[in-house]
Amino acid sequence: MADDVKKLSRKLRRLERKLWTREYLLKIAEFDGATIAPQNGAEARGEAMAALAGAHHELLTSEKSRDLVRSLEKAARKGKISGQLADEVRVLARDQREASAVPTEEEAAWTRLVCEADAVWHRAKAANDWASFEPYVDRIVAALKQRAERLDASRDPYDVMLDQYERGLTAAQFDAFCEQVRATVVPLVHGIVQRGYQPDASFLSDRVPDAVQRQISFDLIDLVGIDRADTALAFTEHPFSEGFAPGDARIATHIYEDNLISNVYSIIHEAGHAIYELGVDPDYAYTCLAGGTSMGIHESQSRFFENIVGRSRPFMGPLLKILRRRVPDTYGDVSEDELYRAVNIAQPSLIRTEADELTYPLHIMIRYEIERLLFAGEARACDIPRLWAELTRKYLGIEVPDDTRGCLQDTHWSGGSFGYFPTYALGSAYDAQLVEAMVAEGVDLGEACESGDLSPVRARLGAKIWRWGRSKDAPELIGGACGAPFDASYYCSYLARKFGALYAL
Repeated sequence: MADDVKKLSRKLRRLERKLWTREYLLKIAEFDGATIAPQNGAEARGEAMAALAGAHHELLTSEKSRDLVRSLEKAARKGKISGQLADEVRVLARDQREASAVPTEEEAAWTRLVCEADAVWHRAKAANDWASFEPYVDRIVAALKQRAERLDASRDPYDVMLDQYERGLTAAQFDAFCEQVRATVVPLVHGIVQRGYQPDASFLSDRVPDAVQRQISFDLIDLVGIDRADTALAFTEHPFSEGFAPGDARIATHIYEDNLISNVYSIIHEAGHAIYELGVDPDYAYTCLAGGTSMGIHESQSRFFENIVGRSRPFMGPLLKILRRRVPDTYGDVSEDELYRAVNIAQPSLIRTEADELTYPLHIMIRYEIERLLFAGEARACDIPRLWAELTRKYLGIEVPDDTRGCLQDTHWSGGSFGYFPTYALGSAYDAQLVEAMVAEGVDLGEACESGDLSPVRARLGAKIWRWGRSKDAPELIGGACGAPFDASYYCSYLARKFGALYAL
């Protein structure tokens, strides 16, 4: 590498570390705000986060930073740099182009808005008070449409939003995906309803004290394969996780004493997110390549552990071992088959995060259709409760009793995450194809789940997905891991096999 390029690369690394530091502080403020920070500090926290976001944006988009990246892009075109450094330049240049489309003061105002909206949403959900949150939805959608126009005025604003969460994804592509999935899921759901049979799951609602559930949470983190020294467990209204740095990924869950299984699968799901972040190549630390590449890939990893592993028949042995040790009065007499059928009951329900594998994509379609209407200008926030009720009736065949269990149930819109929901369904679909490839390469997934030793699964996902961080976008990752482009037919076949067998359809 020539001396001038070496000098530029050193400057790039210094810039990346400064940017990472600001991102790290923002993540801490956001995590604390959702877990341990007092509600009355929301305004001050919003001001601090706005200042940090503004400082990050200003550093990323300064003329000095842009000159540096342009010089390195020129060197890359001439073949003077390659490998990781070339990936850093490519990804940071994209981040910089997108950030430069938004003025620094607008970025700070956006951070202040969503911080305030999140605090209002928490209160609104608890009080079943959509009216108090409603104005924020309209303000957030308006701000995002303005941002989308700045990023690419030639494209549909909702496509621009989708691209922020899953590179290259368009509404037309997701429409086709939904049509294919509906053709499999709807007949299965109707068949189950018509059959009129559901296994006994009464034991799942037995009371399990908060303290015991906390012990189980750590047992499950161990079982997934996360070193406890690398994570922390917190408690919040809406479960989530966040990767901060090498050796620092945090999980937040919600405990219901009359619904242990909710916490069990929240922990396994969020541990999947956390272990992905912890598995990124250490050489990417403090650079723009650190962290997961897209929300679709991130959701594929969390839902791989939650569903492919956590709800599989072989995994019932290790899971039941934990439950029998911690809650012997309830689970001492429950068999592996009984637990398997109970945790895989498929039936329409109100809450997305509690939904079974089969009906889950229908929940995503409800949110997706509402978002499309909002961005097309065909609906406003005041229309959302009605639309939610209509679409829930259409897709799930059930009535929405209140907004807390309807349009206020998710935190995403309060944080401005429009375009995020489709990645949940894509993540599950990616998993089905990843499983086929994993088994074809000789990984005995059933044995790993049955033994409770998930190291072969972690090794394969680590090599094919985790280690690459942001250096590869989702299509390249899936193509490399599976040997073929993404194909939703694997997902449809997986659902048909699993639930056809469970319900003898």
